[in-house]
Amino acid sequence: MEMNHYLPPSEITHVSIQSGIKKVGMKYSNQFILGILAGAFIAFAAEGSNMAAFNLFAKPETYGLGKVLSGAIFGTGLMLVLLAGGELFTGNTMILGGVLDGKVKWSQMLKNWFIVYSGNFLGSVFLAYMMVHSGLYNSGANVLGGMTIKIAAYKVGLPFTSAFYLGIMCNMLVCLAVWMSYGAKDMTSKIMAIFFPIWLFVTSGFEHSVANMYYIPAGILAKANPNWVAESHLSAQALANLNWGSFITNNLIPVTLGNIVGGALFVAGIYWFVYIKNDLKQEHFPLSSSSKNAAK
Repeated sequence: MEMNHYLPPSEITHVSIQSGIKKVGMKYSNQFILGILAGAFIAFAAEGSNMAAFNLFAKPETYGLGKVLSGAIFGTGLMLVLLAGGELFTGNTMILGGVLDGKVKWSQMLKNWFIVYSGNFLGSVFLAYMMVHSGLYNSGANVLGGMTIKIAAYKVGLPFTSAFYLGIMCNMLVCLAVWMSYGAKDMTSKIMAIFFPIWLFVTSGFEHSVANMYYIPAGILAKANPNWVAESHLSAQALANLNWGSFITNNLIPVTLGNIVGGALFVAGIYWFVYIKNDLKQEHFPLSSSSKNAAK
């Protein structure tokens, strides 16, 4: 009778590599469709966490509590991706482990990243479009709409290096959430493994490229409503700086690069080095049946 209810890190490393092999082996159309779903799932988490906390965000003395509440809700997005089925770029940065182990080609990984990233973008922006036209941004006497614009303006106003480092720290935690979920053997354990690292990343204020594919387009689209603009209390210069160009150059590029470093190097790369490259004993321990099942 097996006593352990979770896999040790050494086995999770093998599960992660097997998962990467499966991801790059999927049909491109399926990678793209599941990427759209994952983008929508993360966007649902983003809009829901904003709805829950926008009044707390509006006041300096309750801003931190707003981040705590927002983070508690946001983890639902990654739960949907991992448990319902989706392909998320930030988690897929860990495919690098398979590349380093010689089981995945660089070209396969890069194709997967491009296809999934494109799908994530489409799913996130579509949710942003629907939210803008749903009337929900009128909530709280238009304060939610104003806060949506304000959050987007803050994100495009970040210095490049700040966005880059915030992206690194974000995806270390996101990929650790994915990593621990690979080690869990039941649904409840997977949910708990996902919940706490995501709660920590959102509460900390780190930057997630796919989440920003919702946050910033939502703010850009919301600028068309003068009532929401008035509730944002932003200067004309800050509003002018919130546009598609600044979204890509000021936020999406540095945050994406940071996410790659955080997930690919600081999680997948380090664990591959420790548990495979630098541990010759692993040659004598084939992947257990429980590990093979976790990778499916």
